[in-house]
Amino acid sequence: MELHGRKTFWSFLEEDQKVPPSPTSHHHRHSNKESEPRLSLSRPSSATVASLSPSSPGGSPWTLSPVRRSPSPSPSLLYHCIASLQRQDGNVYSIAISRGAVFTGSDSDRVRVWRQPDCIDRGCIRTHHGRVRAILAHGGTLFTSHKDHRVRVWSVFIAGPDRLRSKKLATLAPRAPSFFPFHRKKPNQHRDTISCLACYHAEGLLYTGSWDRTVKVWRLTEKACVDSFVAHEGQVSAMLVNQEDGCLFTSSWDGSVKIWRRVYGDSSHALTVVLRFQTSPVNALALSHSSSSCFLYSGSSDGYVNIWEKEAASGRFNHSGFLQGHRFAVLCLAAVERVVLSGSEDTTIRVWRREEGTGFHACLAVIEGHRGPVRCLAVSLEVESEGVGLLLYSASLDRMVKVWRIKVVGKVREGEEGLEEEGEGEGKEVAFEMSPVLSPLWVEKKLQASHLY
Repeated sequence: MELHGRKTFWSFLEEDQKVPPSPTSHHHRHSNKESEPRLSLSRPSSATVASLSPSSPGGSPWTLSPVRRSPSPSPSLLYHCIASLQRQDGNVYSIAISRGAVFTGSDSDRVRVWRQPDCIDRGCIRTHHGRVRAILAHGGTLFTSHKDHRVRVWSVFIAGPDRLRSKKLATLAPRAPSFFPFHRKKPNQHRDTISCLACYHAEGLLYTGSWDRTVKVWRLTEKACVDSFVAHEGQVSAMLVNQEDGCLFTSSWDGSVKIWRRVYGDSSHALTVVLRFQTSPVNALALSHSSSSCFLYSGSSDGYVNIWEKEAASGRFNHSGFLQGHRFAVLCLAAVERVVLSGSEDTTIRVWRREEGTGFHACLAVIEGHRGPVRCLAVSLEVESEGVGLLLYSASLDRMVKVWRIKVVGKVREGEEGLEEEGEGEGKEVAFEMSPVLSPLWVEKKLQASHLY
């Protein structure tokens, strides 16, 4: 596809991938200081042993835990945990899904690659640049952010049953400054942690949001920063791009959600509207749209998920309510069709469904299984004859990554012929017993506050 007489980044990648990349080695001869922590394996169950093979040749700090199946309390939703991975050291900060592979970024400098849906270890990508804070995957391309405040671009594909091949395509970094003062340009590198990534596929633009309150725009074909602006008064916490019109949504700990548009014929971006309903910090964003509606969801530290509905005529987003149920901060969101998933500091994941036409949201289930705050979510769609199937990947500060298979019974897609929901006419929302588990972050904050007095 040609845009303005230039090739898109994805056609650029296809040409680049014609050169066979060097295979990623599973065996590394480094000092003990650089090597990843080894496993301390406990005795797994028989089901665990079957799922664990083939194991990673180089060893990994992950243990596949026994699966515990929990009955689903809602007649409109069935779910169970199909895999549970425990990391022995460090936390998982990000999850991405692309082409049947799952990528996880953690405190380590390695990006682990797993096969869907059974989470068989396919190896790792050694980045050599420290902690991987954010991950974005599209097709065979992977973007990773690191503690040096830079982004690496990788070409990744699996050749054969167990061979992971990867090649670093670029490092998005500022250009070398000129020796002449009047030729020096404003530095393009972030000055703090890059917390989130987003990509506009049609134009080949990568957006990076940072704790330094700025957003930078990179044209991938040129591997250069084409725009940089201060987006918020606080740290940028989340970003996403509407692939239909190219609008950029950013959220921050200053409690606001902002919508940006590109200036026609230019690379700069202009602020169009500020969405603010509560002063609580916003941690996560999700977008769900169909042919007749578009909804924006923002998860806040007060435990609410605010809903913004787009007007068809004016294109303006209006606040249309909020989802209430989490006891502590909402840290992550994911949306597929009319299903919304929220992960919280209260260790639970809630599954919501938006009713067609009315915009009413019902909580279908509260998924419990983690023992710490749910840090990130990633979901993929599995279409079934009776309802919609989802594969949900959740990572928590308890160092666990869990895989859930979810089946939503009834109509989920617009105009879809589905099954009649059981219990229709009764209460739409199911009441669940709250877990007595307290969030470690919440307890730590309370202890710190008590020491101040």
